Amino acid sequence: MVAQLLGLAFPFLLTSLFDLSYAVEINPNGEVVYQDTSVYGVVNKAVILECGSTSPDMYIWSFTKPGTEAIKAVVYDLGPGPRIQQLAQTLGQLTVISKSAAVSIEKLPLAAQGLYTCQAFYDIDKEPKVYYYYVHLTVRVPVTKPYLLVSDVSPVEGSTMWMRCNLENGTGPIQYVWQHETRSGNISTFAQSNTSVVNVTDVNRNHTGWYRCVVSNAVNSEQSDRIWLDIIFGPDIPQIDVTPYTLTERGYSALERETVSLLCQAQSNPPSQYVWFYNNSQVYTGPQLTITKILRMHTGDYACLAQNTYLNTRSKKTISLTVYYPPDGSPSCSVEPALNHTSLRLHCSWSGGFPSASLHWTRDLKRVRQNDTNTGQQANPLTNTAILLPSEGLTSNNSLFTCMGSHPALKQSTECSTHTYVPPAEPVCSAYVTNNKQYLMLSCSWDGGAPKALVWWEGPGGQGKGGEENSNILILRYGTAHSEKPYTCHAKHPLLVQTKTCRLTLEAPVLLTQRRVVSVYEGSDVQLTCNLRANYLPVSEITWFNNQGIGVEDTSKYTLLRTSAWANLTVRDTEETQDSGEYRCSTSNAVGGTEINVTLVVKRHPMPPNTTLVKVTYNSRKRNEVELEWQIENQAEKGGSWTGFILEHMWVSERPGRRGSSNDSKKETEERIGPPVWYRNIIQDPEVRSHTVGSLTPTVTYQFRITSLNHRTVGHPSAAKSPAEPRFNAYPAVIGAAIGGMLFAAIVTALLLVYIIRNRNNNPRLHDMLFGLQHSQSRENINFPEDEVVGGSDGGIEEIGGLSSPGPTMALPRASSPLTTSPPSAPPTISQAPPPGDDDEPVSVTITVKATGS
Repeated sequence: MVAQLLGLAFPFLLTSLFDLSYAVEINPNGEVVYQDTSVYGVVNKAVILECGSTSPDMYIWSFTKPGTEAIKAVVYDLGPGPRIQQLAQTLGQLTVISKSAAVSIEKLPLAAQGLYTCQAFYDIDKEPKVYYYYVHLTVRVPVTKPYLLVSDVSPVEGSTMWMRCNLENGTGPIQYVWQHETRSGNISTFAQSNTSVVNVTDVNRNHTGWYRCVVSNAVNSEQSDRIWLDIIFGPDIPQIDVTPYTLTERGYSALERETVSLLCQAQSNPPSQYVWFYNNSQVYTGPQLTITKILRMHTGDYACLAQNTYLNTRSKKTISLTVYYPPDGSPSCSVEPALNHTSLRLHCSWSGGFPSASLHWTRDLKRVRQNDTNTGQQANPLTNTAILLPSEGLTSNNSLFTCMGSHPALKQSTECSTHTYVPPAEPVCSAYVTNNKQYLMLSCSWDGGAPKALVWWEGPGGQGKGGEENSNILILRYGTAHSEKPYTCHAKHPLLVQTKTCRLTLEAPVLLTQRRVVSVYEGSDVQLTCNLRANYLPVSEITWFNNQGIGVEDTSKYTLLRTSAWANLTVRDTEETQDSGEYRCSTSNAVGGTEINVTLVVKRHPMPPNTTLVKVTYNSRKRNEVELEWQIENQAEKGGSWTGFILEHMWVSERPGRRGSSNDSKKETEERIGPPVWYRNIIQDPEVRSHTVGSLTPTVTYQFRITSLNHRTVGHPSAAKSPAEPRFNAYPAVIGAAIGGMLFAAIVTALLLVYIIRNRNNNPRLHDMLFGLQHSQSRENINFPEDEVVGGSDGGIEEIGGLSSPGPTMALPRASSPLTTSPPSAPPTISQAPPPGDDDEPVSVTITVKATGS
């Protein structure tokens, strides 16, 4: 259909409808008037074809199909009314508008397009007029929905492609517009043309997006569905972003122990794949490389390789990452003298770290800050790490210099300080000798102060200038030192104008002792002292010589305690003859030697006072223990010079026994006892005045003596004494005899009563006399026969009387035979007669006693 429309001979004119009011003209000459007009219709729409502006008397509508010359009638009205021809059915729904010659065609088909001729006749009754109205009907077709075709939906950047907008139907001319919609939704016109094909010669990544085509003609406008155009490109050179972001001359930098993130991005479609390299070694796959707590060893080159696997293309970028790390610790400050101790040189160092730390000096920082408030002065920093302060720039004693250190890897700066001050004390001189006594060394020190002071020696005879000098020590050969002539040490400090001195005068040693004569008692330990008087020259070892002139060493007899300044000799367990005499203490130094004598006098202890026994007595008749007492003679005069006693005893003889004292008995005793021997017992308490000796043999006669003693001297023994018998005491004997008689009488009475009771039938009068007559209500209640009582008696206590007895009852002990009972102790002179009925069995008697009222 489009081809048919394009092949029409009628021109396509975009003009407005012709106004028919100007088409009717009366030709006085009687000629036919011709009028052309053009009408546009739309398929399936309605259109009206006018035949003049006024209704003619007669009209004939005819149709000429394009490309032909035949004129065919469609409808006419010759007066009776309109007559529609069969041809009109092919031209649509044709109707004649009433009271006019205009024709309306609804549902206009494309076949209705052509030339319509209306022959109109006016004034038929008069002079007829003929008009020919040529109506050129153009039927236009609306454009249908187009669809878009693309030669390549994923073209590679830089290639060529085309896009075609296909249309099934539509009356031309048709306008084509291509629209581009980005990802963000922005729509723009990519191209427009009256043709359906667009060629893109240089495709780039900006062409990525949605595309649609819009077609339009005089009737309508339609657009196609979207097509996504995906441009394949890349990868571009990667872009590496470093976080945290710090640039240096060499690239990027990071602080040690920070978390550093490296993000690699490269424009690419499809998206790139990323590989990270550290110093040409692959370390990670992915767009973002994160290093947690980066260390200084991570410094190096980091490369990001981007790969487009679809195109098999790649690109790479390398950056340099430097890890900054601070130096260890803190700055180190020092101050030293310069220019022969007339100036100061300050040193500040803080080694290590990358980059190097920044250091600068500030002098008297605290003081200057106080002055800032008061006077507005400011501290001028000294930027050099090693600076020289001339003498005019030195401050007074106790100046503070502060070195401030900063580093990019540290949030806060750190500092160190140093003071310059004069040593608080004075120079000190000393001397000492080498171990081999080859050299004498004089030392001079001036401790404290900052910086340290300069010291040097000057001695008599030019020894300080010509001798060997090593810093503050003057070395002299042993024995070349000048005695009693001063050696001077000079000390200089940069903060002082004047030098200080100390002098050392060398002299021979001088020995001292606490006592030149020492007196002790024999047997004690004594200490002899030897001290060296203070001097400036060290001495050799202090040596002791005993009373025989022999050098003393540590032995069981002698003990040495020594230091460099004294030596004490202890003589142990002294004896009068061996240890008394002159002891000598000797020493020497580089100038000379000396010695001192100490006399040791060892005395014997005095005799202890005599002791006398005042009491030697047996303490009982058993004669196995002896009590002794003694006293000290002339105690006040002796002053208590005794330390204990020796108590001795000796067997003298054996007492005669029951066997008499015949010669045979004496001989046996002597053989058993043996020769006389004194047995000792040491009493170490000097305050004791009595003692008891036990475990003695009662049949032996002893002698006792006592002797006082002190440390090593034994006194004279006292006179020997034998123990005396104990004194007789009658009171205990009388009491014992009385008690014995009472017990004997009680036993005899009891035996007599038992005898009378058992023989009451043989001697009734004696029984009645002792126990009385029976009353009328009294009766003897014997529960059991005598034989049964005797047979059942087993001792103990038995209840007397029956339950029917109205009176009180009394319990008596059930006794055994008196022959089996041992009597109590009695004097051996009293003989004990056996009781009657010695051969009878023991009996048990039950007695019932009734009490009656008066």
